Amino acid sequence: MDQDVVSDYGSDFTVEEEEILSDLLQQTPAWPITGVGLVLKDIEDNEGPRGARIPRTYDRRQYLPGSRRNPVQKQATHFAVEMAVDAFATANVESHESRIRRSRYERSVSIEVPTEIPPGPAPPEEPDLRSPLERFRSMPKKALSVSDLVSPSWCELQYWFILTKHGKKRRTPAMKQGTAVHKTLEDEVHRTVAVDIKTKEDAWGLRIWNVIQGLRSLRETGTTRELEVWAVLDGQVVNGVIDELSYICPDRELETTEFDALSGPRPVPADQKSITDFLSPNGSQTLNQANFGASASTAQNSAEKASRIYITDVKTRNSSSVPKGASFRPTLMQLMLYHRLLSAMATSKVDPSVLFSRYELKANEPFTDAFIAQISEMFFDATRDPIQTGHLDPSPSSTPEIEQDTLSLLLDHNSLTQLWDLMIRELQSTFPHQDKSIGNVLKAEYRNASNGRIMGSKTFLYDRGTLDTYMDEEMKWWRGERPAVGVCVEEA
Repeated sequence: MDQDVVSDYGSDFTVEEEEILSDLLQQTPAWPITGVGLVLKDIEDNEGPRGARIPRTYDRRQYLPGSRRNPVQKQATHFAVEMAVDAFATANVESHESRIRRSRYERSVSIEVPTEIPPGPAPPEEPDLRSPLERFRSMPKKALSVSDLVSPSWCELQYWFILTKHGKKRRTPAMKQGTAVHKTLEDEVHRTVAVDIKTKEDAWGLRIWNVIQGLRSLRETGTTRELEVWAVLDGQVVNGVIDELSYICPDRELETTEFDALSGPRPVPADQKSITDFLSPNGSQTLNQANFGASASTAQNSAEKASRIYITDVKTRNSSSVPKGASFRPTLMQLMLYHRLLSAMATSKVDPSVLFSRYELKANEPFTDAFIAQISEMFFDATRDPIQTGHLDPSPSSTPEIEQDTLSLLLDHNSLTQLWDLMIRELQSTFPHQDKSIGNVLKAEYRNASNGRIMGSKTFLYDRGTLDTYMDEEMKWWRGERPAVGVCVEEA
């Protein structure tokens, strides 16, 4: 093969590029140029475009002395011709094959953009060792409610999760349906009027005023609904709202059973006369006196029984079944707690200063003029229907304040302390025998959540011992004296 014709490296110039180079060389002056010569820049000396520079890697091969020289494949054949005539000029000349190789190389180059290093796991939060009472029901948060005390009765772990996530039970669609049913029932007894509230004292004044109106409605019509009650249990302020109070006993047979159990065989007093004593000449007089005493006692019991007020709680359900067993326990405890709170108010055992202090209220601060003006526009307009209510003689419970003008009544009781005193007098009129005026027969009524239709009911007796045991154990969890307990296997 003729080495002058074929090169191992191949030609770096096309025919056109060789002609251009020849023309450039012919423009060089014939005389020698001192200090300036033709400089052939190496590829590494090329500055390239003014922009982002992409580092390149070249395949450089080293040869041992005496070894056969192998051809070296360079990544590009790119050089500059620098000449000095009157000015310095440069020219970049590149072969066709070099342009193709450079183009392929540039298309294959990828720029690696540094990615952000994801943050490491956050340090674990320190466990909150406070009790549920301290975390969720201490100032400035709201006080305990009856719902707080009975909701954990089925599963404390579930209620603990609700408190830690939301702080309270969130309203579900089913609960909203139930609220609509309760509102419909309440509208049957009360007329609701919107009141613009300016201060916390006005808001609490409205709550106490609604209790007063509810008690009056109970005495005049035999029924009231949505009556708010308060008490201090185990050193904690507890509030609740009773769905319904009525003079109608929900289960006469159950009440008779309770009365018989309480009035079972009694021991004979030491001073009680025998039958022979009544056969003496003065026996007839003694017998009459004994009969009179028994009649007086029976009359007193009959009066207490006739004026008893009974508690009913209305539950709404989407299913047609009535709960039983463990699922009924929250309702059982709820009604018994209502009984205890109402008894505390009927016996004037609720210290209002504890409530006002707990809610940070100014008990002796006068109500705003706007509040008094709005309330004075409301009036007591309940009617009594003995046939429907079954309450045939409400007249003893009437008070002079009913006939008094509402504006004058509020001006005479123009603070929380004074309005509370008025509520106590209303309670004394409504519960003349204090807690004995409250019936021990409790009723849970179940209604359809969609249409309010009654599906069934359950009645049971108030049991002080059962409630005491439950409250003692439940308050241990609220105070953090024991961990939350889940559902028993038998009840799951």
